[in-house]
Formats: sequence, structure tokens, C-alpha cells
Amino acid sequence: MTEPIRVLVCDDQVLVRTGLVTIIDAQPDLEVVGECGDGQTAVELAGRLRPEVVVMDVRMPVLDGIEATRLLAGAGVPHPVKVLVVTTFNLDEYVYEALRAGASGFLLKDAPPSQLLHGIRTVATGAALLDPEVTRQLVGTYAARIRPAEGPPRDIPLTPRELEVLRLIANGLSNSEIAGTLVISQETVKTFVSRILAKLGLRDRVQAVVYAYRQGLVT
Repeated sequence: MTEPIRVLVCDDQVLVRTGLVTIIDAQPDLEVVGECGDGQTAVELAGRLRPEVVVMDVRMPVLDGIEATRLLAGAGVPHPVKVLVVTTFNLDEYVYEALRAGASGFLLKDAPPSQLLHGIRTVATGAALLDPEVTRQLVGTYAARIRPAEGPPRDIPLTPRELEVLRLIANGLSNSEIAGTLVISQETVKTFVSRILAKLGLRDRVQAVVYAYRQGLVT
């Protein structure tokens, strides 16, 4: 048997936090290693407990979830932790800021428990928890802010086929949709995605989308 996924739960509402802990701890493949009610404590506990996934609220005292996410998973963090943001606030701005801060996924608190558990497992694998339609809406809204206003394009160390796959990812296509578009197997698509992330030093598909927009590969 593999070791359970280690999870840290951070939410300032005790009843909500208790519910999250109860749901997660009931799963044989998941283990809550700590819980807290503010972002600063989350950062401190993550450094000590080394969770694989942090379930993070947005609005909290001392340090909000966005800034805590930046400290846990943002650019330049030596040992980033995967963060799943779970909040009652579904404003696009929160989604965008959470993902810019380094979050790997975004869920609403009114999502059923099965989605929460699926989200934790998905994020733990290194995948991003945003379905293609959410990705399309998100980058469509914030594309102008993601792309740099000026500056020469940098060399992109990808083959033409990998660039093609990256563009399709940025347009919000799932692996199965990419496979259908390029007439290749889903396993081949997964291989391409892994190569793209490795070559570009990216953590997941969300970062790949942002990268593609920043480089002007999609409009």
C-alpha cells in the first residue's frame, strides 16, 4: 500500500474546518496532518509538517489565503507545496489571484464532498484542478493582464509538435480533446504534456496556460 496523501487544512471558520477535516480524514488514502485558522499559521505548519496538499481558504485573519499561497507555492519558493484553494467567494479575481500566487486548484465550499476529495487527489498528482471551460473563461478575462505589454519574445525550447500541444492546452482543451484534434492517443498527449512542463520548468497545466499567454502563443 502507498502512503496516504498528507493534507493540511486552513480555514478560520471552526465548523467549516472541522467538516473539511472529517471528510478528508475518513478517506483511507488521505491523512490530515494539521489544521489552523489563519494563513501565517498555515505557512509555519507547512514548514514543519511537510503536507503534500494544503486546503486553503481565501479570507482569513493575520495573513489571507492568497498571500499564504504565494509563500507556500509562489515563484522562487525552494520547496513549494501544492495548494487547493477552497472558498465561498467565486469572483474571477480570486481565482486569478490564487492561481498567480501558485495555487494548483480552486473549488467552492458548496461543492459536494466528492469534488473536494477529487480535487485533493488531482492536485497531489501535480495536475491542475480547473476544467477546460473554467480555463477558457479565466484566460479570456485576464489574457491582457497575463501577457507582458512589451519586450522581445524569448526562445521557446519546444518542438513544433510540443508547441502545438501547448497552444491547445492554453485554449482549454483536455487531454482527450487534444488527442482527438491531433489524432493521437491520450497516452501520447500525456507524454507531450510532461515534456512541455519539464522543458519549461512549469509545475502544472495552469502555469502552462499562463506561460503560453505571456509568450503570445495564443490570443
